[in-house]
Amino acid sequence: MRLGNEHNQMVDTNEMIHAALNHPCWFHSIELSPGIVTPGRKTAQNLEEEWRALRLPDLRGKAVLDIGAYDGYFSFAAERAGAARVTALDHYVWSVDMAEYMKEWNATHLSGRFLPAPHKSRHWKPEELPGRGPFDSARLALGSHVTPIVGDFMTMDLVPLGQFDVVLFLGVLYHMENPLEAMRRLAAVTAPHGLAVIETLAVDIPGLENRACCEFFPGSELNNDESNWWAPNAKAIEGLCMASGFKTVTILRDKPKRTLKSRAVGAIKHLLHETPLMRALGLEGRGYLPVTRYRAFAHARAGEKSEG
Repeated sequence: MRLGNEHNQMVDTNEMIHAALNHPCWFHSIELSPGIVTPGRKTAQNLEEEWRALRLPDLRGKAVLDIGAYDGYFSFAAERAGAARVTALDHYVWSVDMAEYMKEWNATHLSGRFLPAPHKSRHWKPEELPGRGPFDSARLALGSHVTPIVGDFMTMDLVPLGQFDVVLFLGVLYHMENPLEAMRRLAAVTAPHGLAVIETLAVDIPGLENRACCEFFPGSELNNDESNWWAPNAKAIEGLCMASGFKTVTILRDKPKRTLKSRAVGAIKHLLHETPLMRALGLEGRGYLPVTRYRAFAHARAGEKSEG
């Protein structure tokens, strides 16, 4: 009888894996069983590198919140790393028919045509949650106990959500219309002495490294996506964390790697923009200041009492 149950369980698992692999739109590449990985737009190698770049503490016994979980790669990774409780929070991606939206995005991106943000498009279906399909499929195939919660982080009541030892805020900040309020809410769900891990699009502006600055995208200038709003520099990330109530901030990556080529480009930028040359050429103040966009990672540590 026991062997029969094991056989049925194996058949059920294989069926769930097969169903997951056939889902039309994956963003994360998630290993469902040895050698079987979902066909995500982000490769398994990219995601492993990002996981390592987060420099997380020992998660064993910890409560972890993954804000903007998407397909759930980081939620499942935290569970695999020994977290006692993992909550995956999303609503935006889960409310979109991502398979159809991405078809339209690819077509418009190639043609240069404008595409409305997902929540303004015909693919927005919050009553059906079509974008949650990959997460649910992976959760079943993995036998995961990650708790999914559908909620808008910026408007939901945070009290029932509670506080967590480690909060993942990955790829979310630059989508926030009000980044300071978003960071205050992030602090509110981070337990006393807890850790918030932030990954965001960032910008390096020559000559302004010591000033808190953000690049603003009022439309769809960044990646033909009008849900992208801000790219802070390292100083602005640090300032946002401190202004929202965190006690300490550590920038793990505050600028792109300095290769020989990048150093040469930096020297040219300095010559053009930090010396009298541009003024002598009559070009000063005409918007020639070059910027570099990159992915920044930061650790924000809560104090005795996390304030929201």
